[in-house]
Amino acid sequence: MKPNAQDSPPAPGLRLDAACLAYAVSPLLWLPQAALIAWGISRLYRGAGVADLVWPAAGIVFAGVLRAVLEAWSAGCMFDTARERLSRWRSRTVAALAARSPLDRTRMHAGASASALAEQAEAILPWLTRYRSAVWRARIMPALIVLPVAWFSWAAALVLLLAAPLIPMFMAIVGRRARAASEAQWLQMGSMNAFLLDRLRGLPTLRALGCVALTARRLRAQIEDLRQRTLRVLRIAFLSSAVLELFSALGVALVAVYIGFHLLGYLKFGAWGRRLELAEALFILLLAPAFFEPLRELAAVWHDRAAGLAAADALNRLAVGGLPLLGSAPDNPLPAQTPSPLSGENDAPALPPQVRIEGLRFAFPGEAPVFQDFALNVAPGERVALMAPSGTGKTVLLSLMAGLLQATQGRIEIGGTALTAASAQRLRQRMAWMGQRPHVFSGSVQHNVSLGRTKPGEGDGEAYVQQAICWAQLGSVAQAHPGTSLGEGGAGLSGGEAVRLALARLAAALHVSHADLLLADEPTAHLDSETAAQVTQSLLDLARGRTLIVATHDPALAARLDRSVVLPTPNDAAHAEAEACDDAQIQ
Repeated sequence: MKPNAQDSPPAPGLRLDAACLAYAVSPLLWLPQAALIAWGISRLYRGAGVADLVWPAAGIVFAGVLRAVLEAWSAGCMFDTARERLSRWRSRTVAALAARSPLDRTRMHAGASASALAEQAEAILPWLTRYRSAVWRARIMPALIVLPVAWFSWAAALVLLLAAPLIPMFMAIVGRRARAASEAQWLQMGSMNAFLLDRLRGLPTLRALGCVALTARRLRAQIEDLRQRTLRVLRIAFLSSAVLELFSALGVALVAVYIGFHLLGYLKFGAWGRRLELAEALFILLLAPAFFEPLRELAAVWHDRAAGLAAADALNRLAVGGLPLLGSAPDNPLPAQTPSPLSGENDAPALPPQVRIEGLRFAFPGEAPVFQDFALNVAPGERVALMAPSGTGKTVLLSLMAGLLQATQGRIEIGGTALTAASAQRLRQRMAWMGQRPHVFSGSVQHNVSLGRTKPGEGDGEAYVQQAICWAQLGSVAQAHPGTSLGEGGAGLSGGEAVRLALARLAAALHVSHADLLLADEPTAHLDSETAAQVTQSLLDLARGRTLIVATHDPALAARLDRSVVLPTPNDAAHAEAEACDDAQIQ
């Protein structure tokens, strides 16, 4: 989705436009009301009785009720349509975020993303409803009101026409400042949310280091900055309203002065060569405030446009750019995790897949290549350790195999099928992943293990989850009962218990799917020797009859596998690239 700088989001709907049009023309019912009021007052002035005003009063009430019903229907329709469109816009943005690789270094912080999706996006609703309807009224109503005024008095119509252009001119000047201030306000809010989320996650560390007070002072400073930015936005909004009120009041006052002196006989021009009657003069006076009412409403919601455009830009920044997740289009939601729909429900591939990598090259944008002309061949059912120092590309290589990153050039084959955008989703169903830092969600242990995946006919899957927990040697851990609730990030579990939970999650995934390629990233990192040995044995048990590729720098784990592959360091890759260039020059 590309950024849109217009005053409306992409693909405006006919229903919303129809509702805006109905809301815009509903004030036209004030014209017969004003005419009936002016005619009734004129009749009273001439000595008519109260009985003569029954039908004019009934007409005024009927027009008022009709206007209220029309405005209520159109406002409800606008809100429902705008809410539906905002939901679709949010869904596309979330799908685009889900389609981006988790290794994307340019992605926005989780706190800022959540602020843009949950809080800032709500500013789009007033933009789609109040601002759009106010724009329609400002375009239609003044032109329709000035016509009957000009029919009776060209001078009064001229006063209205001279005062009207000054209002949008000053509003446009103020609007530029309002949008810049609104963008700065939301940027600061997103930054503060990101800072707060980061500090809450690291609160135990901050307490251990005695930095809680320092963090509180920094948070207080950010809150004060946000308060000042918010007040700046409010000042600009009040300024735009004050400017409009000034010019609209001057316009109405000038019309009233002209009408008064004309009725007194001091000003005899402006009524097409005749003198206005009392009913006509009152009709013009009643229409003068209605002429400026749409412009006043537009000024009142002018800051909604600035906030809405800032929110739209924020959603667009979330939806575009970044490293794509192979096989996921940004415009389409990711498919749900389901068992592999191969030949049958219980059918699995006859052999585990062979993994072949040829001529692989990958580099993050603006950085040196991580891999240059890299090749690897893993036989079916082989258990391979990828060895290299930390930060040399082990996780990147596993991510390339899983389609979480897209190679710059080269070819990756899984079971004889090339890993491409078209085949990534299908091949990913053959894979099971164990990350270096498995995330534990806030919820029950059962949900953290199953992740909502069950086989057809197994109900909620509590039985296989319990088996997976026992297999991962978590049965004796009180916090690992299937019904026990865990805190976000694994609060209540030790580091070793969190790794075992990841193993139970892996075993549960293998029970549900036909995965026969296991990718494990540093499964024994930061574990004591006893726990690392247990995790290693459990991982090897899971890998029976499957292909296993482990990224590790643990020699004990590598010794238990079939062979080890030492990955080239970035210096080796740069040296290989230089040699290739030299060979090309010689040839």
